[in-house]
Amino acid sequence: MTVLLHLSDTHFGTEQEAVVAAARKLAHAEQPDAVILSGDITQRARAAQFDAARIFCDGLQVERLLTLPGNHDIPLYNVAARLFAPYAGYARVFGRNLEPELEFADVLVIGVNTTRPERHKDGEVSPRQIERVARRLQGARRDQLRVVVTHQPVCVMRPEDEKDRLHGADAAVQAWSQAGADLVLGGHIHLPYVSDACARVKGTGRTMYCVQAGTALSLRVRHNTPNSLNVIRWTAPAAGAPRICKVERWDYDLADDRFEMTHPYDLALGE
Repeated sequence: MTVLLHLSDTHFGTEQEAVVAAARKLAHAEQPDAVILSGDITQRARAAQFDAARIFCDGLQVERLLTLPGNHDIPLYNVAARLFAPYAGYARVFGRNLEPELEFADVLVIGVNTTRPERHKDGEVSPRQIERVARRLQGARRDQLRVVVTHQPVCVMRPEDEKDRLHGADAAVQAWSQAGADLVLGGHIHLPYVSDACARVKGTGRTMYCVQAGTALSLRVRHNTPNSLNVIRWTAPAAGAPRICKVERWDYDLADDRFEMTHPYDLALGE
């Protein structure tokens, strides 16, 4: 079994120490094979916030880490930095590769940088990015769980969140599902949910799930949901067996001062 820990929107600079400690404790208990952090790592892209995020990631004691920048990881008030070096602060701490990948024998994770400095908050996926990811997915094996990671969501559950949905999402969902993607992980709107993309995007013929994480650590919780993160468990199926992925939403419980599993899902995947 391969275990992935998916966090998003940590917003260092607004983190809560008790929740940080609880997330660290969960990681130590679950011992995931990789941590995926899908953007908005910091609140204002400041050096001290990136440094705190790096210390947190290192403290999880997980060997493999995939991070993506979010819109908050690009300077907002430093106009010169936003125009000429928007990713400098992120790259100093997490590296220059803005579209990293992780690959295990049974899991493939593909990162897609959906931030655009000129768009401020909104995200976008380009035709070139869609094609690149689709080609990579087509080379994956049946026994691999195929995961794409973006910052902004490719599917939303509520009409009022449509404005925050990824620009180009319909084309991406159609192409990536056809190419074999099983899950698309994201964040941005601080609302955790699991949604079948086939029910949300016309022209999507193969089952693919949008798996959203809430804000993992920040006091900026929304929508009456607590701090939350996801644990993804995958066991490659035997020949002829169905492909089933376990996704667990873990919420922070203030009374118990820990993350607790609240929403388990057994997702039936496509071939």
